[in-house]
Amino acid sequence: MNKSNRVRWWTYLLLGLAVLGCLFPLYWMFVVATTDTATATKLPPEIVPGGNFFHLAGLVFSTVPFVRSIVNSLIVAGTIGVGHAVLCSLAGFAFAKLRFRGRNVLFLLVVLTMTVPTQLAVIPQYMIISALGWVDTLQALIVPGLASAFGIFWMRQHLATTISDEILQAARIDGATTWQIFWRIAFPLVRPAAFVLGLLGFVTAWNDFLWPFIVLKSPEMYTAQIAIKALQNSFTVDLGLAMSGSFLATLPLLVLFVFVGRRMVAGIMDGAFKG
Repeated sequence: MNKSNRVRWWTYLLLGLAVLGCLFPLYWMFVVATTDTATATKLPPEIVPGGNFFHLAGLVFSTVPFVRSIVNSLIVAGTIGVGHAVLCSLAGFAFAKLRFRGRNVLFLLVVLTMTVPTQLAVIPQYMIISALGWVDTLQALIVPGLASAFGIFWMRQHLATTISDEILQAARIDGATTWQIFWRIAFPLVRPAAFVLGLLGFVTAWNDFLWPFIVLKSPEMYTAQIAIKALQNSFTVDLGLAMSGSFLATLPLLVLFVFVGRRMVAGIMDGAFKG
């Protein structure tokens, strides 16, 4: 091997430090989840886990309907993830490959919505949800998050650079409809990008706090983030209890990335060979 192509030792050192920096907050959360508030605020801080994790985890499950909250989060985040992958791909395909009047203007409006803070849409969005009678339901979380301007922009750019017009014209000559062109030709070619977008939508929906906190009222409708907030009272915060709930809510994401990460890499490589 050429010496110029060898990876220097300090490269591995920097990568190792970066990995430790990313993993330390998760480890610290687990350390606090096994101790109490006094230990968590002690200086110098404790870096060795305690022995109260199972006790605090039991308090989490007995204080709030945590299992139901995790299931609610899985339903909401899973539906939004699939919606992002399919609906944003459909909209991106329309903006990238279909010709219709006002296409560029509509796409510009979609892009401009990304400059508007999310908080400005809370009041009108709540008024719409209230008029539909969806307050304190999972539909109030799922429907507004099925697509996003960022997802449409991303898929539009990916479709525009991945699929040539000649392929679509050949498919039309063979008698394929627009839906068949999208589902059988366009979507399989951009499936890795759609999968990553769906994963981002899943994580965003799982970690969302503001909108669920506004529209969800009853404990049986809580998502994981709202259940963690319910572990705290109005005057004091039990850091051990709160971190225990946070760690339990993070475990499904860790499990997801263990399995989905391999499938994502395999899908990207499969798409690269097919392209």
